[in-house]
Amino acid sequence: MMGAIHLGTGSAAVDKQTEFVLRTIEERDIRFVRLWFTDVLGMLKSVAVAPAELEAAFAEGIGFDGSAIEGFARVFESDMLAKPDPATFQVLPWRGQGPGVGRMYCDILMPDGSPSYADPRHVLKRALNKAADLGFTYYTHPEIEFFLFKERPVPGEVPIPVDEVGYFDHTPHGEGYDFRRQAILVLEQMGISVEYSHHEGAPGQQEIDLRYADALTTADNIMTFRQVVKEVALTEGVYASFMPKPFRDHPGSGMHTHMSLFEGDRNAFFEPGAEYQLSKVGRAFIAGLLRYAPEITAITNQWVNSYKRLAGGGEAPNYVCWGHNNRSALVRVPMYKPAKGNSTRVEFRSVDPATNPYLAFAVILASGLKGIEDGLELPPGADDDVWALTEGERRALGIDPLPESLGQAVRVMERSELVAETLGEHVFDFFLRNKRAEWREYRRQVSRFELERYLPIL
Repeated sequence: MMGAIHLGTGSAAVDKQTEFVLRTIEERDIRFVRLWFTDVLGMLKSVAVAPAELEAAFAEGIGFDGSAIEGFARVFESDMLAKPDPATFQVLPWRGQGPGVGRMYCDILMPDGSPSYADPRHVLKRALNKAADLGFTYYTHPEIEFFLFKERPVPGEVPIPVDEVGYFDHTPHGEGYDFRRQAILVLEQMGISVEYSHHEGAPGQQEIDLRYADALTTADNIMTFRQVVKEVALTEGVYASFMPKPFRDHPGSGMHTHMSLFEGDRNAFFEPGAEYQLSKVGRAFIAGLLRYAPEITAITNQWVNSYKRLAGGGEAPNYVCWGHNNRSALVRVPMYKPAKGNSTRVEFRSVDPATNPYLAFAVILASGLKGIEDGLELPPGADDDVWALTEGERRALGIDPLPESLGQAVRVMERSELVAETLGEHVFDFFLRNKRAEWREYRRQVSRFELERYLPIL
């Protein structure tokens, strides 16, 4: 059930992994190796190296201009190193016949070999190390939704979905059905295990769920997943998008994330006989998620369009509450296998698939750990459909809204000590500057809604 952990491996293990990579490259005639990493916004970056350069890359890293990458460095401190993580090596199966191409994720280093303060992967590693100091390993399992369109959308025009079917609908010859099968085959060839796949609620909307793994592995897998989906879509003659809300009248795409903390082989969220089998640790973790959810929303939902999904219903939570099997709640405690204690988990439902998974997992984990450290009490759960309640009823129950726009989310985040500490000063400041600029640009736009509604009458 759990994926292999490649956080903090010892030097002997790294040496064995390095030897395995070099041997595999020779045996499988790999001519190019792509080194992958992400910028602060979660955009995938890549540089290709020849196999002959890999030993030096493992030992010293590959130099690049950090000032050219979003959020990495200023011009006068631009020299950086990308050092490949041998535990992440995979052969890219979509490259076709002929000499193969491999890929590895990289840790970003400063010239002196210290971790870069701007590397999102390092931000998550810091958060995971804090959890480890408390005796916990953090596991995650994302349900990733996305859309398939018949062709690459033209800016300003409504995109055309590949189908007009709905939730769990089975279309034997449908493009989405064939696409999911091909995408899953490619993911499994790359060692990424898939648990479920199905058609989601909106036309053209798909969902593929990845199996539980430690959070660093999961974040790497999400970045690979997004690349695989787009590559397979191109080969199938369609276009894939992780935009949270492309259609006004249909649900948007989320990335509901199930999570748990383990102490060794024991699920720290599980307590036999407790309500929902949820331990004191699990309840405090949820309380932390609820306390800090508004502060981390700019990270988990980082685009202007993200808030169209949160405002649109369709199982997208926009109120801070928790519940058992309540899909209108921000945090849900599912009970699929009550007889199996290790399956006890919580589901955080606001995240969308266009987030930077390294930063998102880091701030979600930090929120839950803060709840545990401070011994926060979990408020009563929400049994009702939260969307159906009036504003007065929600206030009476103590249910507050999430930020309603990117601008509001940024204003809440900029006052957050938790987010500043988790991201580090550099990433925190860059992210805020970037998102303030995006919000200012968005506010200047004159939308089609405004032109259609106001131009004829004003």
